[in-house]
Amino acid sequence: MSYTAAALLGVAGAVAADLWVLRTRLVLRAAFWATYPIIIVFQLLSNGILTGRHIVIYDPDAIVGLRIAYAPVEDLFFGFALVLLTLSTWVRLGRHGVQRRPAAGEGSRLLAWLRKEDRGDRPRERA
Repeated sequence: MSYTAAALLGVAGAVAADLWVLRTRLVLRAAFWATYPIIIVFQLLSNGILTGRHIVIYDPDAIVGLRIAYAPVEDLFFGFALVLLTLSTWVRLGRHGVQRRPAAGEGSRLLAWLRKEDRGDRPRERA
């Protein structure tokens, strides 16, 4: 399979997951498309550095040949699929109650302990 075919399959899979599997429908939202250019800028910057300095080299027979900032255009497709699938999963998990409150780790235990102290419910420490 060529790099181009893999990139296009990645995009199709991410869009299918967004629309029909996870049902987040991010690709239908204006906010997604309004903020996506920010990601593209940084993706082109990092791709340009990696391919322009020959850290990453592509087989010319596996790509279309069109390059943007030294990187094959297919890299934009892979980046799109990666970002879309990550954001769709994040939104889906958020909708289903995975860490709804913005408290995590030891900090949330500390806050609960401090609240008990305010009510006088905190157990006394042994001397």
